[in-house]
Amino acid sequence: MSTISEVARRAGVGVGTVSRVINGSPSVSADTRRRVLAVIAELGYEPNAAARALSTGRTGAVGVMAPFFTEPAVVERLRGVSHVVAGAGLQLVLFDVEHPEPFTALSAAGRLDGLLCVSLAPSDAELERFHAAGVPVVLVDREHPRLSGVSIDDVQAGRLAAEHLLALGHRRIAFVGDQEDGPFGFTSSARRREGAEAATAAAGAELLVWRGAHGREHARRLAAALLATNEPPTAVIGASDLQALGALQAAEAAGVRVPDELSVVGFDDVEVARYVGLTTVAQPLEESGARGARLLLQALEGAPRSAQRLDLRLVVRATTGPPSQAPAGSGRHVSATVA
Repeated sequence: MSTISEVARRAGVGVGTVSRVINGSPSVSADTRRRVLAVIAELGYEPNAAARALSTGRTGAVGVMAPFFTEPAVVERLRGVSHVVAGAGLQLVLFDVEHPEPFTALSAAGRLDGLLCVSLAPSDAELERFHAAGVPVVLVDREHPRLSGVSIDDVQAGRLAAEHLLALGHRRIAFVGDQEDGPFGFTSSARRREGAEAATAAAGAELLVWRGAHGREHARRLAAALLATNEPPTAVIGASDLQALGALQAAEAAGVRVPDELSVVGFDDVEVARYVGLTTVAQPLEESGARGARLLLQALEGAPRSAQRLDLRLVVRATTGPPSQAPAGSGRHVSATVA
């Protein structure tokens, strides 16, 4: 195994110069830097991570904490994060969230240079712990008055979905969303519901709010129960594309034609939504991850807080159309929770 002394000897420089090249110091000339890097590549030298951390105060690693790693929206965001982090020459450490207190056991000091949180935010006490350790925290899909982050206007997203259905003539619309008092504190479903409620109330239409655990299968069961009622809705808004896909599965199982007898709208525009022709409120998922990662790199250099909002757009595909029968709405909002 090659040593830093051997690299220095072959490059004709001192050990200190090799160390400065490895740590990205601007005090080394371009010619010397190229020569040292060429020897490092030739010998396959890998600097000791612990020694590098001691000399620079950096570990060369940033963490990403996200729930439900296998869900399409998270995967697309991570793709954007990965491209930026790899381009900066940093190691990416992933923390999958499996319990409602994900920050409690995370010891960042000496392990991470920074932390990117997707759809989660630390409490004030947890944030103080990261601040004391000198580890900046940046959010994606959440907002915090003290932290940089990238988010969308979920209320506007809910309004866009409902207004599309209302314009088609739907007056009895269901919203299939998450349980809003869940242990992880997710807020997107609740805020999208608020936007849909505001739009339907303004139009004098009816919104049926049914909530359950997050995921396609839970949404399928909710939608199946809705379609089995005496007065089923003519349209369903899923709080995410996965939940909208669950509604499509329920409609297929019940023999309900989409969009002739039921219109379905989702949120996010994950890849599978494009393949099945799902109408959805799209947000740039990969770009949100990339922007969050860039904000984290800036935070590592001491940049001030920056809160960014991403644009939304309604993408109309094959799952929405005018209702076959449009009963007059009552203007009331009905809520239910199904396990």
